[in-house]
Amino acid sequence: MPAGMTHRQRVLAALAHEEPDRVPIDLGATRNTGITIDAYARLVAWLGLESAASGQAGIGRGLRLAQIDEAVLRYFDVDLRGLFLGPPDGWRDIEIDPITYQDEWGVVRRRPPSSYYYDVVGSPLAGEITVHDIARYPWPDPEDPGLTRGLRERALRLRQETDHALVLHLSDIFVHTSQYLRGFEQWYVDLAADPQLICALFDAILEIRLTIARRALEAVGDLIDVVSVSDDIAGQEGPQISPAMLRRYVWPRFARYFDLIHARTSAKLLYHSCGSVYAVLPDLIDLGVECLNPVQVSAADMDTRRLKREFGEKLVFWGAIDTQRALPSAHLADVEREVQRRIADLAPGGGYILAAVHNIQPDVPPQNIVAMVEAARRGEST
Repeated sequence: MPAGMTHRQRVLAALAHEEPDRVPIDLGATRNTGITIDAYARLVAWLGLESAASGQAGIGRGLRLAQIDEAVLRYFDVDLRGLFLGPPDGWRDIEIDPITYQDEWGVVRRRPPSSYYYDVVGSPLAGEITVHDIARYPWPDPEDPGLTRGLRERALRLRQETDHALVLHLSDIFVHTSQYLRGFEQWYVDLAADPQLICALFDAILEIRLTIARRALEAVGDLIDVVSVSDDIAGQEGPQISPAMLRRYVWPRFARYFDLIHARTSAKLLYHSCGSVYAVLPDLIDLGVECLNPVQVSAADMDTRRLKREFGEKLVFWGAIDTQRALPSAHLADVEREVQRRIADLAPGGGYILAAVHNIQPDVPPQNIVAMVEAARRGEST
């Protein structure tokens, strides 16, 4: 095992299925590996880094993600840095009232007083619509210069001034967005009763995402190590829809998106889907997925030892530290055992980047976050 690796060397070794000097650690390099505002505020206070406190980041208003200060990333010796698209020049969220806003897709979200998060309360393409309604909908402008302004400059600065691996985080592909626009119940009905309509919606969104991805990769494709993409296609027990429907309606469109990425960068493709994705991992690998996040260990069939045994030669696992039970635990020993277990299961032979399963939630005490990172840096396994 090599010693004294740089952060980027450590990540590149893991991505190449080689064992680095320790498991690489991610915190905040993607919209799916960050920390919520509430948990972050307590963390910086615990660390005595109040000057690193942050309000809401532009990368996840609905998720209420914090913008993690560089001082916190250095404190934890985090190995990766994220590159995110900027806000569009042509849109600012419409503030309907103090707890409700409309985003650039026309989706209305509200944060109930008792909740940490925003819920979708208005789907602009709900109800009786036609393909023509989809075609004439006021879609976001994928050529908006604000999305990529300064992106290359940020990447060059990180590459020249730090030794960290760089991740370009792109938005959801089309599944989530179509669910928000159409409404979840009607989305499922459409797949069964009117697939032509829902596929027209898929394609309209996909064309926008393809253009944005192309422009972003033209800017930084030669500077990045990983491209992060997302779309939840699974729930706690298995895929949201049948594998047959995924293969008919979703995978061909994913293939277009993934092929564009692979054609424009040598960076590894990181795909995020919560839930039990075990049944469709062979399909995702065939589509070109190289890294899997968040490895939701609390979902069915997501045992990390089995995943490593069956797919470890082809997939890099990214995440796996349980956020539903272990991280919120009242006992630090539970957190340490969780980290040790996942390192033992996933790290041998490389191919593992440690992070929480999705964003660190408000119920996670700051001392548990510290315990997670310290256990990871020790690199102990059970």
